[in-house]
Amino acid sequence: MSRPADLDTVRDSYDRVADNYVDMIAATDLGDIRLQPWLRAAMDVFADAVKDLGPVLDVGCGPGTITAYLAERGLDVSGVDLSPRMISHARRLHPQCRFEVSSSTELDLEDASYGGLMGWWSLFNLPRDVLPQVLSSFARALVPGGQVIVATHVGDGERIRTEAYGGVPVRWTTHLWRPEQLVTLLDEAGLAVSAELRLPGWGEIGPGVVLVAQR
Repeated sequence: MSRPADLDTVRDSYDRVADNYVDMIAATDLGDIRLQPWLRAAMDVFADAVKDLGPVLDVGCGPGTITAYLAERGLDVSGVDLSPRMISHARRLHPQCRFEVSSSTELDLEDASYGGLMGWWSLFNLPRDVLPQVLSSFARALVPGGQVIVATHVGDGERIRTEAYGGVPVRWTTHLWRPEQLVTLLDEAGLAVSAELRLPGWGEIGPGVVLVAQR
């Protein structure tokens, strides 16, 4: 699988914002699906569908908020994230869960080994030629009937971000996708889309989409 040219820069950026990001989740509803009914509903349906199919992997788990939510629902779930600082927070905040440092492009996923895989607002930094490779690896790793849930920003083109979460200097690219483009990518990876939830923008955050697809 191709390694993004800016992977190390993106990792360093998320390390720098990790502390502020955790504080933001504690102070607002951003990142906590318990306080966002439509996102919670989407995740609950996904959780019910994959619970008995095998383990679930939260790819790009950040500080582990969603990982812990699924663990509370009885799923065999673990999380990985590119940022060591994010994983440090995840292990501190949710010691009952398993977390490892890894990129979505560095995972060694065995074929037919997972009931569910998640890319929950965590794949938008992947270059356009890399995301299809990651989705194909997800498809191969799912058991028959297993599901992927992906959430990301909607739009066209790229946005370069130079500061985030309290003005911390960062350097990463947000690759925007139209929902129909993502449906095509999932289909080409061998995944059949079963649900689509489109979200309007709110605050400083633009519109988004949640897609669920099944092997």
